[in-house]
Amino acid sequence: MIRSWVRPLLGVVVAVAVVGAAASLIGRSARPAPSTTIGGSFVAPVAPTVPAVAATTQEPRPAATVAGATRPGTRPPVVDHGPRTGNRVALTFDADMTDGMLGNLRAGRVRSYANLRILDVLEREQVAATFFLTGKWVQRYPEITRRIAGNPRFELANHTYGHLAYTGDCYDLPRLPARGMTDDAAKTFEVIAPYGGRQTRYFRFPGLCHDAAALEALAPLGVTVVDGDVVSGDPFATAWEPLVRAVLDNVRPGSVVIMHVTEANARMTDEALPYILAGLRERGLVPAPLSEVLAGA
Repeated sequence: MIRSWVRPLLGVVVAVAVVGAAASLIGRSARPAPSTTIGGSFVAPVAPTVPAVAATTQEPRPAATVAGATRPGTRPPVVDHGPRTGNRVALTFDADMTDGMLGNLRAGRVRSYANLRILDVLEREQVAATFFLTGKWVQRYPEITRRIAGNPRFELANHTYGHLAYTGDCYDLPRLPARGMTDDAAKTFEVIAPYGGRQTRYFRFPGLCHDAAALEALAPLGVTVVDGDVVSGDPFATAWEPLVRAVLDNVRPGSVVIMHVTEANARMTDEALPYILAGLRERGLVPAPLSEVLAGA
């Protein structure tokens, strides 16, 4: 079951899928000043002069190894974080996509559920990250998926096909029938696989909602379920400062940070990201691929 301490923070996250994503808010706030103080600690954003890393347009080669794979037929392990040693942390970005969100795109109510500014920052600063992709998001944004897969610092993971709940009590999300759970997750791996890059067998449930039946449904797929121990609370945020505080006040060695790359309903994430990166540096913490952070967990 979902952990009690993370449920309040995730309520706003899963509201994204429940409402099918609200229309994009108009008028972005001005970029923050070159330096600021968060939680009483001075934080300077990442310098904008780091050479950019050009996004590849070539089809990446499939990974030689698949991180997160476990023995098929056994209940998958569930991890919140890696070992509390060293200085590595994992920045993870969920790419939700529901039928309601697709409807918003088609109707023109929303411009985009793909925040390219996040990719720009990560590429410019040469920062490692892991993207939990829904199959429908990949199908809607194939070129952006190709861009993610083409970056050797990025890993690709599974966030279900259409962001349906795998349990009966998950923030009022529509529930996926039990008989369809295995195929839903398997289909998403099939959708992601042709893009190559750093493929993984990591899986994240919508809302982090899972029970014994949901885990049993994933047993044939040989996956590792990844929750997370630091929730940014970025969906529908109207200011960047609370996101920075939510991350930097809770991050520790081995942490798995949950953020979103869905621009229209997480529009402040790219505003907060440079400050989060600066705060991690101040604490001596280094973003690394999820597979490296979880090694030995």
